[in-house]
Order: sequence, then C-alpha cells, then structure tokens
Amino acid sequence: MKADLVIADGLVVNSSGTRAGHVVVADGRVSAVLDASETVPAAMRTVDAAGRAVIPGGVDGHCHVAQVTGRYRTLDDYAVTSTAALWGGTTTILDFGIPRDAGESPLAAAKNKLELAREARCDVALHASVVSWDETVPAQLEELAALGIRSVKMYMTNRGTTMADNDTVLRVMREMVRLDGLTYIHAEHDALVTDCTDRHAADGRTAIEHLHRTRPELAEEASVREVLAMAEYTGAPVYFVHQSTPGAVDLVTEARARGLDIHSETCPHYLVLDDGVYSSRFPEWYACCPPMRSPETVAALRKQFADGSIHTVASDHSCYDLTQKRERSDDIRQMPHGLPGVETRMPVAFTALGSPMPQLLERFVELFSAGPARINSLSGKGVIAPGYDADLVVFDPAEVRAVDSAALHMGTDFSPFEGQRLRGWPQLVVAGGRVVLDENGFHDPGPVGRFLARPGYREFATRGELLTAAGR
Repeated sequence: MKADLVIADGLVVNSSGTRAGHVVVADGRVSAVLDASETVPAAMRTVDAAGRAVIPGGVDGHCHVAQVTGRYRTLDDYAVTSTAALWGGTTTILDFGIPRDAGESPLAAAKNKLELAREARCDVALHASVVSWDETVPAQLEELAALGIRSVKMYMTNRGTTMADNDTVLRVMREMVRLDGLTYIHAEHDALVTDCTDRHAADGRTAIEHLHRTRPELAEEASVREVLAMAEYTGAPVYFVHQSTPGAVDLVTEARARGLDIHSETCPHYLVLDDGVYSSRFPEWYACCPPMRSPETVAALRKQFADGSIHTVASDHSCYDLTQKRERSDDIRQMPHGLPGVETRMPVAFTALGSPMPQLLERFVELFSAGPARINSLSGKGVIAPGYDADLVVFDPAEVRAVDSAALHMGTDFSPFEGQRLRGWPQLVVAGGRVVLDENGFHDPGPVGRFLARPGYREFATRGELLTAAGR
C-alpha cells in the first residue's frame, strides 16, 4: 500500500543523532525512517527535501492564549494562535488555565480553556494555575490530573492579581508530588520588585523606559533560591519559566547536581535583545517580565543556551497590540506585559544558537521539540521515529529572512524582532500527517487539534524516551 506522505532525501535530525534518509508517513504517524541509500517508497505525495534539515515539529511549552489579566485580554484565540504556531514550525502548544480573578477557580479556568481549545489547528495541552489556597484546592488538582492536566503554574510576584504566597506554593508542591505532577514557577521576588518599583515611582520614573531598572536580576535569582529550597524540602519537580539571567540558570544547574529534579526554560527575546531596547524609539514593544537584561547578561545566557545548561526554549506568547501597550506606557504598573512570539520562536532561537553544524542542529531539536515534549510528558512528540506523531518541519539552515511584522499571523500589529535577519524559517510543516505549510502557502486544516491528556511526570519518565507504535 502507498504511504500517505514521504519526505525524501532529507537530513533527518533528532536530539540523539542525525542521518540522511526518507521519512515515511501513514495514518498521521511516522511509519518508517529509511536510509537515503534505499529506494524512495511510493506515496500519495512525495516531497523532495533535497538535503534540507527535517526535524520534529516544535513543542512550545509556554503560551498564553485568550488570556485575561486585570482589565486586559490578549487579542488572539486558539484558531489564530495555533495557526501562527504552525506557520512557525510549532505543532504542539501548551497554554495556561489561569484564574482571571478571585471568583474563578483553578478548575473552572482550565475547563474554560478546554472549551476554547476546540478551535485549535494544532495539538494543545494545558497547565493549571493556583493563586490562593483553600480547602477545595486538593480536590480540584485531583480532578485536573484526571483530565490529563498534570502541571500547575504559580507566580512569585504580581501581588493582587496572579501571585501565590509561599504557603500556597509549598502546599501545591506537596500536592504535585502526591499527584505525580510538575510545578511551573514564574520566579521574581515580589518584595524586591515592589520596593524597587515604588522607589522609582517616588522619583516619577514609572514609564516603560525604566522597566529594566525596576525588576533587577537579583530579584529573579533570589526567587529561584527560595523556590529551590521549597522544592528540596518537598521533593517536587520544578520547571522555571523564562529564565533571563545566567545566575538563575547556574542555580538550577547546581540544584540538579545535588539530585533535585529541576528544569530551566528561556525565551527567544532574552537571547537576542538587551536592555538597550528601552532607550529605542518604540520601548513599548518590549514590555515583558522579566525585562531584557544587559548585553553582558545576554551574551552569557547565549553560551548556556548552547552548552546544555538550559533545557527548553519557549515563546511566552502573549498577544497584545500596540494600542493596549501604549494606553498606559507611562506607568509600567498598569500596562500589559508580554510579547507575541509563537510564530518567531523557531528562527530567533535557531539564530541565537549559532553556527548550524550537525551537533548544534541536534541541540536545537532538544531545545525546540524533544526537551519540551519529554519534560511535559507528551507521548508521541519531539522525535522522528516509527510510532511517533507525524509532526515534521523541513527547513534550510542557511536561508536568511528578515522579520516583517505585517507578514506574520499572530493577531497583533508588531513584533519585537522587527527587521532582524534570522535563519531557521520553516519551509514545509506537517502536523498529524497533514501538510499545512508548503511552497504554496498555508493550508488550513480546520479545528483538528487534539487536547493532549498527559500521564504523570514520573510515570512518563519510566517509559523511556522512545515509544513504539504498539506501546502507545
């Protein structure tokens, strides 16, 4: 019988190795990976990769879709964000069910996102979020785990909106150990951030130009130390989102050396932008927390990105537009923070990694696909091998394109990477065996994205890295 699709004569790159070969797809999964010396099998469609890189579809472990924070709502929905993800070579996104206010429970917030995700064009998994502890939280976390939502995010800052106090963090960590889950942490020390911001406000320095001075590197690293102590005390696995300083990454490396189960994520903007952007013509383009850091910090973080100290790269996608950004750019305490980035994650991160040598291609796959899939217990993702989902990206590592925000698809009117010349743009994207992007443009598959219920964190780890079709 003919295969559905063959990607022929590509450089097939996994995090564990690279080979020249043909990728055969049937029924939405990879059915075989053949050596380049073998005959190209018959297929309903054959794509000549012509020596270009073929990598697993991206897994973005940190996206905010249709997010409500205070009086601001991001301008996207799942149809928009998942489409932009596919344009950018990402075939699976993980969103957050964050309570919009004190009246919405963690369970209700997650169930709301489950309903919204029915419009997704790519596969979706969810993280829950807890802001405050009460006697109902353990039962809610149990129900979330039963739904396949096995991770919970907590913020160590943003008092009055999303911040969880230390008692809540510690109790949730214990529940995550009991329920075999993973704790996600936004690490910025709230007392330091609040005091520093108040001091700047007293001098009238509240505009966006001062953002990077109000959230110092020390605040991030102090929070990481505090959370690591709680993780060591409870035995909870922890994933730190958007680490922006080499000191924070070093703290995770040291904790792992002591046997703690801890992971570091960074974001593309911390690898290619520095705090000079806040003196630029459009500083509001760069309103995010943590803020951009000094050029020296960025250079050191890029070295860690390449050497294996950082485990994943995620977009932290938040789709506000410039009208929202500029409404209160005079006061960083009031304006919305977050950057659009799900579509540009691949080229920015690939360019930041450096020379596209084979070993760096493998490192890129680990950061972009395999690591996020493995850490987040996503079966069938992040590897090109028989039995895995046919989520595939073909690209030419040498091709360079400039970022043009008007040509992007994220539902906003700017990109923080406007004009940057980047390598690593997808040329062909396959999601679930469907070609959704090729030389003829985007082919909307409709709302075919699946919700991915996840097993327990340690349960998944015991299965081993490769899952055969029979074993899934």
